[in-house]
Amino acid sequence: MRLGFHLGYWGAGPVDALPLVREAERLGFDSVWSAEAYGSDAVSWLAWVGSQTSRIGLGTAVMQMPARTPAATAMTAITLDHLSGGRFRLGLGTSGPQVVEGWHGVPFDHPLGRTREYVAIVREILRRERPVEAHGRFYDVPLSGGTGLGRPLRSIVHPLRPDLPIYLAAIGPRNVALAAEIADGVIPTLFAPAHAAAFEASVAEGLAASGRDRSAFDVAPLVTIVAGPDVQACRDAVKPFVALYVGGMGARGRNFYASLVGRYGYEAEAGEIQDRYLAGDRAGAMAAVPDALVEDVALVGPPARIAERMVAWREAGVGTLIAATTQPDALRALAEANA
Repeated sequence: MRLGFHLGYWGAGPVDALPLVREAERLGFDSVWSAEAYGSDAVSWLAWVGSQTSRIGLGTAVMQMPARTPAATAMTAITLDHLSGGRFRLGLGTSGPQVVEGWHGVPFDHPLGRTREYVAIVREILRRERPVEAHGRFYDVPLSGGTGLGRPLRSIVHPLRPDLPIYLAAIGPRNVALAAEIADGVIPTLFAPAHAAAFEASVAEGLAASGRDRSAFDVAPLVTIVAGPDVQACRDAVKPFVALYVGGMGARGRNFYASLVGRYGYEAEAGEIQDRYLAGDRAGAMAAVPDALVEDVALVGPPARIAERMVAWREAGVGTLIAATTQPDALRALAEANA
């Protein structure tokens, strides 16, 4: 199992994560991944980190597709892959309606169809076999109509790797199946090894549609890691993150993370977390997060306990465990457990 380190995105201001990135590279981590919400972007920070490292892979987890045209994303991928000497992995995601419509001002509709067309255009640009033409339901390249002056174009720059890896963020069954069909990997949040069977069924469905086998696909979950001697204190440190995603990352009835943990058997608890969070009771929402849910989706406690519980992730088919942590000790614990 490969190890990744998740930078995340900034809060109110810049975060100096370079010491952690350098430690991850020293420890032999496979990759470092950036993110974006509606503040810092995923690309700039990753480019800066890439310029300060020499070996570790660089991935976006994830770039928001609604924020960029497929061509803009392909240009970014081509550029970063060249600048990093072939270390870049392109992670993409649809985000959710609150960000897509509230921040980017574009419709959130038909995410599966849009994703399929988007990835197809990006891959065509990367292959650079011919000038790009794509006339689908959602993307029209070159634009039909307009001035009438648009014509099919081919990237001026020759991509370093036409088969540059593409990952999709996905947690729902249909989204996971789509990722396994058209992408090289999937990046799930709040992945639970104990409930991996249903997840793997969707992976198998998508791979069957693509004609590939399981070895061609990387399951790369984002996993919160908190290391420390007091297991309960470590669990409690994870609860604000779970409460934010289950309670606040989406409107009532349109929160994909609440639906996910509901499928794990925490439907009533997810409802309570969301009720409290949306009512402004953040402390109550955190208190409503069950210890068992934290244990399902995170790795917490002393290094020996983390090592013991990592086995479940490996056995669940995880290819790359992307660690979300701010602790050098947590990175070291993972590296030792994975040796």
